[in-house]
Amino acid sequence: MRILWVNVSGLWPPNAGGRLRSFHILAELSRRHQVTVVTTRGVGDDPDALAAALSRCEQVMSVPHAAPKPGEARFVAALLRSWLSVRPVHFWRWRVPALRRKVEAMLASGGVDLCVADFLNATPNIPTAGPTPIVFFAHNVEHVIWKRMGRVDPRLWWRTALALEWRKMRRWEAHACAQASLTLAVSPRDRDMLAALAPGARVFAIPTGVDPAHFAPNGVVESPAHLVFTGSMDWYPNEDAILYFLDEILPAIRREIPAVSFTVAGRNPTPRLRSAAAASGVRVTGTVDDIRPHIAEAAVYVVPLRIGGGTRLKLFEALAMGKAVVSTKIGAEGLPLTAGRHFVAADDPAAFASATVSLLRDPGRRKALGDAGRRLVTERYSWSQVAREFEARCEELVTRHAR
Repeated sequence: MRILWVNVSGLWPPNAGGRLRSFHILAELSRRHQVTVVTTRGVGDDPDALAAALSRCEQVMSVPHAAPKPGEARFVAALLRSWLSVRPVHFWRWRVPALRRKVEAMLASGGVDLCVADFLNATPNIPTAGPTPIVFFAHNVEHVIWKRMGRVDPRLWWRTALALEWRKMRRWEAHACAQASLTLAVSPRDRDMLAALAPGARVFAIPTGVDPAHFAPNGVVESPAHLVFTGSMDWYPNEDAILYFLDEILPAIRREIPAVSFTVAGRNPTPRLRSAAAASGVRVTGTVDDIRPHIAEAAVYVVPLRIGGGTRLKLFEALAMGKAVVSTKIGAEGLPLTAGRHFVAADDPAAFASATVSLLRDPGRRKALGDAGRRLVTERYSWSQVAREFEARCEELVTRHAR
């Protein structure tokens, strides 16, 4: 297949869940197909390193783009456009005219069998009226994330704005599914939600993956009273999870185990998060070259998410390293895990703290959970297996389209 892959949120470094998923699938697809990547580069992105890492691709093109942020004039312009249209502000933030022109030219050339819109935010940059089949790769059900943000944010004015935005986001997602030749979700739950949004659309699920050779137990002796969370800390759901953990859960754990320590590892922590962590005596690393040492030293990996969509690669990474995990239901949502066998589920603060304390005091239970999780992801969820499922759906679409 001749595949055109369109992404507008950057792919390198692969330091976020969506980037990791896209990168690994691209790396596998390019072994067997002619793949061209068109993406953007913002502050901190490295297009040369991306091209080197995807050296099997036919071409990797990066267009400069930084999505406007709150407070910038461009964000105000996007917000005004949103107020005057049925599209959410997110839609207007990610329209990249220079990138769209490249995509249009490549599709018009007739040299593309299949075009992939990588994330919902890529869809404004891909024309759907032409003859080339379009795959919408939905890493999340985006409107659910925005809806959940509105439920937990304490600011009334922002909750009111989010109530409008998530409904617009839902309409946009429904349109994207309806216009695409095929939508690929990352869990059966997401598939069902997206199919309900766009009756008649072709929506299928592929699983989430992990590199079990890279994320593997490495012989590091864990610290018996140490907790860890990893993730992009400029992603609001992750920041909310840690602030919630510091306020509602960690104090209860410390009443039982005063010596407990906690590390938050991940890129771009906000000043608000750093301040809260410092007040709680919690270590925040910021960007790290390798997340594995931070996971390895922990006795328990915690996922206190209250907001989310899609699936959390961080949880698979922890399981691949043989770690015992305590997670909210939202944190483990969409993953093929059995509570009590692969991880411990706990939603309210008291239950989360109690589950964490119990595991810290029970090394045998920690090992049993970690072994079961490692076995699951190793046997069934390597990136090569995930990419094969993605590839099979795309080949079916191209064959059907040719007929």
